[in-house]
Amino acid sequence: MGTLEGKVALITGAARGQGLSHATALAEQGAAVVLVDICEDIGSVPYGLATDEDLTLAEKTVAAIGGRVLARKVDARSAEQLDAVVAEVVESFGSIDIVVVNHGIWSRGALWELSETDWQDMMDVSLTSVWRVLKATAAQLIAQRSGSVILTASVNGVEGQPGSAHYTAAKHGVLGLMKAAALEFAPHGVRVNAVCPGFVDTAMTNWQGCYDMTGGKPGSTRAEHEKNAHHWHAIGGLIQPGEISGAVVWLASDGAARVTGVALPVDGGHLVLPAFNPGPVFS
Repeated sequence: MGTLEGKVALITGAARGQGLSHATALAEQGAAVVLVDICEDIGSVPYGLATDEDLTLAEKTVAAIGGRVLARKVDARSAEQLDAVVAEVVESFGSIDIVVVNHGIWSRGALWELSETDWQDMMDVSLTSVWRVLKATAAQLIAQRSGSVILTASVNGVEGQPGSAHYTAAKHGVLGLMKAAALEFAPHGVRVNAVCPGFVDTAMTNWQGCYDMTGGKPGSTRAEHEKNAHHWHAIGGLIQPGEISGAVVWLASDGAARVTGVALPVDGGHLVLPAFNPGPVFS
């Protein structure tokens, strides 16, 4: 039996990338899994978001592990859609024991060049809708007097990222929200923590603007992107989604029963790199 046998996990941004990896890892430990994703593009995001087909494939992937699974197309910016899926999960499975708030977006641009839409989309998706998920699941978690909530933040929740001020601000906000939520949920037996990934190899980091940033020049290639990952991580290159999932599973488990209010870096040592760690720059 897995460490999460009998538990029910709700994961947002679950159709691919880190979300799907977390869902798979939780299912392997015995949890029933609910996959939630928007499955639509957002105009200000420079790469394609998950699709209906991705969510269908994710459901089949988790089902193949042998556990219970439910997949729903939900926009976390909608309180109504979140409330509806929470009600369905409780009716179908009886509880929500683990909430992994994993959805988010990333884009680039100097802060003085960002449009109102760039800024607002980032805040709506990567911060405000995180609060909406917490709010939507709160009544059930409090009624149970138990549960583990894990938010996906970033190393940019504790440090600045030039060229992505809106993302940096949103992820700092996620950590502030996590700390406040940890205090508010604690009297009800509910733990709230965050993981702070480094540079993870997903669709969010697999587009030309990201290659240009890591490669240090316009037109940089995927190969250069991979090679230059050592500028961001003390250990190894790009982080794989499964390397974050181990931390998520632990935070969800009874092994972390006394852990709350923690921002856990899973960053290959990024945050302990020397102060002088020159990366590639545009010529």
